[in-house]
Amino acid sequence: MKSSGRKVWIEAATFTLYGMRARLLSLLAVAGCALTVAAAQPAGAQAASGIEYGLTDDAWLTDGPGTLDSRLDKLQAIGVKVVRYTLAWNEIAPTRPAQPTDPADPGYDWSRADTVLDGLHARNIDVVLQLLGSPKWANGGRPSNYVPTSGSSFSAFATAAATHYRWVTRWLIWNEPNQLRWLRPASPRLYTLRLLNPGYAAIHGVIAGAQVAGGGTAPRGGSGGISPVAYLLGMHAAHATLDAYAHNPYTLDPRHESPVSGGCTHCATITMATIDKLVRLAAVNFPRARIWLTEYAYQSNPPDRVLGVSLAKQARYIAEGAYVAYRTPRVDLLIHFLYQDEPNVARFQSGLVTLAGRAKPALAAFRLPLAETHRTGSTTSLWGQLRAPESGTTVRIERLVGSTWRAVGVAHADARGFFKVTATLPPGTRVRAEADTVVGATLTIV
Repeated sequence: MKSSGRKVWIEAATFTLYGMRARLLSLLAVAGCALTVAAAQPAGAQAASGIEYGLTDDAWLTDGPGTLDSRLDKLQAIGVKVVRYTLAWNEIAPTRPAQPTDPADPGYDWSRADTVLDGLHARNIDVVLQLLGSPKWANGGRPSNYVPTSGSSFSAFATAAATHYRWVTRWLIWNEPNQLRWLRPASPRLYTLRLLNPGYAAIHGVIAGAQVAGGGTAPRGGSGGISPVAYLLGMHAAHATLDAYAHNPYTLDPRHESPVSGGCTHCATITMATIDKLVRLAAVNFPRARIWLTEYAYQSNPPDRVLGVSLAKQARYIAEGAYVAYRTPRVDLLIHFLYQDEPNVARFQSGLVTLAGRAKPALAAFRLPLAETHRTGSTTSLWGQLRAPESGTTVRIERLVGSTWRAVGVAHADARGFFKVTATLPPGTRVRAEADTVVGATLTIV
């Protein structure tokens, strides 16, 4: 697929997230406090089974600075275990293949995707392969966000893709089909009958044990779209077949909504703060399906003075979002959107690094997340995960006293790197986690 600069094929939520470009305008440290760290507890039974944390940034991964190997090195260094990557049907098959189920047909050009996917496969980085974008020959000569005129054409493409990438076991059918920018019409029935169900059958027909996710819904329908609640119910009414329900639980109000609070519980929207709504709906309508959170992030200010939160809040929310996903039943995946900020400030600035490649606090928060989960008086519970390969299994908890970080205790992570800590931490205390050479972001107790 052709890509110019950092043009992202999956504009993910530009803006689902906010559907508004209204101008939003855009902790104190306490030194010398007493701090006692309780023995670390292993991850509890409430943790989602085998949850994985990953990243998606097609443009950076394909065309970013340096070599592909150097970019993959960066992903491995911060502990990325899974990458969501997009196969653009309209770019891989701009003209109708003569043998549409045969990936070797000259009508298919897999070369651009092969380079990235072969690199990920060689590094043992798992992939969620997203199928997106209908070619003109399949949708009546319209733009790529129009539903194909029949399910057979998409079924053939899904068969060819699954045959070509047999090693990929996790697949996602489309991105945010409840928004018109991604699928016209925004009909859960047409999505199910012409995309999801044909794709599900085709992929399962090729790959034994494949997992195929449907939905991939935005947190709200936006102009002319359909809310994620109505879309999920419409998919159920159309007899959708899926192994996982995918959703992108972006905040709708970065000023007042964090991953753990501020969401609208009575609305038909679904954000991270109201993720329990999705769990309940999925349990009733797709009781055997898992939940994948396939795109999530907060933008930072700088550079986005409109929709960004402070650099410290962005780092905090990365860890809090990871904790919410961890504690939520049925959730198996949480994918962060963007490694690097985009050149156009009106687009996504949710990267872990700036456009110039400088690390934000968010990068440290991704490598070694540390979240405040509960506080009663000065007794504070913390949760975290050692993700970076060199972080080992032991984590030191430190607090800032004046300008010096002082170690106050040690915690031991479980087999998946998760750890829990209970400590005496009054509001305003600044703490961080450190594991060997890996240092997490500073967290202010609130």
